[in-house]
Amino acid sequence: MPEKKDFIIKDKRMFSEEGQDHQEEERAAKEEERAESSEEEAQAPDSEDAAASGEDAESFQLPEINFATFIFSLNSSVLAHLGIIDDPASGKKVKNLALAKQTIDILGMLEEKTRGNLTEDEESMLKNILYDLRMIYVKEKG
Repeated sequence: MPEKKDFIIKDKRMFSEEGQDHQEEERAAKEEERAESSEEEAQAPDSEDAAASGEDAESFQLPEINFATFIFSLNSSVLAHLGIIDDPASGKKVKNLALAKQTIDILGMLEEKTRGNLTEDEESMLKNILYDLRMIYVKEKG
């Protein structure tokens, strides 16, 4: 009796049944692989590169991580997806209204789930950012 051979089924449709972009998932996986290989290369630099990168790392400080910086990060993401600001990865303005809507919905969920747990400033900031992003989205969608 012949042996059964395993086979792989690969979905080559552009979008899944849920409407998700398969190509976007593949691009994200490839970029993750590139990032991992870049990290491996960065972990073993020569002595000259190590001295130079050490100086750069000390002079460059990331902002403090708090609720406000998290919300501003999501705000920037939506603005990039709406084509208002340049996409940091490509340096070009690219419109992706589906991703913009999803991130706006995430901000809306955060507003709902954090209700009563935010300071007045945080609550006001989130409310105003959501209002502005929703208005821009409606304008871009229209």
